[in-house]
Amino acid sequence: MAMKASIGGLCPSPHSFIDISERPFLVGRPLRLQFLPISRRGTTPDQKHNVIVSRRLFGLEEAMRVRRSRESEESVKVRKRPPLKRGRVTGRLLVPDHIPKPPYAGSEVLPELSIEHQVHDEEGISRMRASCELAARVLDFAGTLVRPTITTNEIDKAVHKMIIDAGAYPSPLGYGGFPKSVCTSVNECMCHGIPDSRRLQDGDIINIDVTVYLNGYHGDTSKTFLCGKVNEPMQRLVRVTEECLQRAISVCKDGASFKKIGKRISEHAERYGYGIVDRFVGHGVGTVFHSEPIILHHRNDRSGRMVEGQTFTIEPILTMGSIDCITWDDGWTTLTADGSPAAQFEHTILITRTGAEVLTKC
Repeated sequence: MAMKASIGGLCPSPHSFIDISERPFLVGRPLRLQFLPISRRGTTPDQKHNVIVSRRLFGLEEAMRVRRSRESEESVKVRKRPPLKRGRVTGRLLVPDHIPKPPYAGSEVLPELSIEHQVHDEEGISRMRASCELAARVLDFAGTLVRPTITTNEIDKAVHKMIIDAGAYPSPLGYGGFPKSVCTSVNECMCHGIPDSRRLQDGDIINIDVTVYLNGYHGDTSKTFLCGKVNEPMQRLVRVTEECLQRAISVCKDGASFKKIGKRISEHAERYGYGIVDRFVGHGVGTVFHSEPIILHHRNDRSGRMVEGQTFTIEPILTMGSIDCITWDDGWTTLTADGSPAAQFEHTILITRTGAEVLTKC
């Protein structure tokens, strides 16, 4: 559960420079023309050395930035709907007394991040597999509910029932005062959206974040779903975000550096000009909902290496625009500052000697 001017006749003085970096058909870094002295009596040997001096151009980087901006504008134009607004939030759903609850249930205080890395023995791994398998099934079921006119509150109710029917507790419920059993983040909502009375609309995208607490272990996963007919730019954002997660998982194994995760995600996201949200991170998960290690999804120099038997989440958030964010006064719902769409995918993984097992793969 985180980049006009026109040039007519030029009469340059000796050693003069003309900066044409603002011309709209040029991309990358500034291009300058350098003119060397020319003799009044005619051509001099220096004349043939007049050159164009240019710094290395990063045309692809700039072109992708421009495309991202255009796609963001196109997405807003195609959707033709106002910014996301909060609907009516109903009260918390009840959990039967016989279902074991995590320690934070019943408290409004946000638990501190545990400094302990969660590394499991065989029994712990077996329980992690069970909780994560349930989380994956619940998320898959929630995705079948996504359609125009359904409310996120209805999704929350259905998810809550499936979780308690399985004898598990919906981990978000009551965590630091969170009032619902699942997070539903629509369009420009980066994460931690609270289910409410707003109805999904044709063309929306929605991330559903499911965590279950089963037999003393948390399983955590999320996915961004398409609602109805979604425009191509937003479809691409969703697709690339999932690809970033898969590429990050591919570098994970016993002894691998955690910073490889952010590097791999950045390499792929930047090819498409997407922003990588750095405020929200992945985390250790197991008997404790959130613990070390903190998983950064952008390029970083964070130290530390993965250990066999360790479980943690990877959950990148990509945007079509700014990575800056605003949080509503509910303390949870966080949106992109510029209203651009955002997408997120998440898996809980188990580190093995040769790779990583995706525990929340449905």
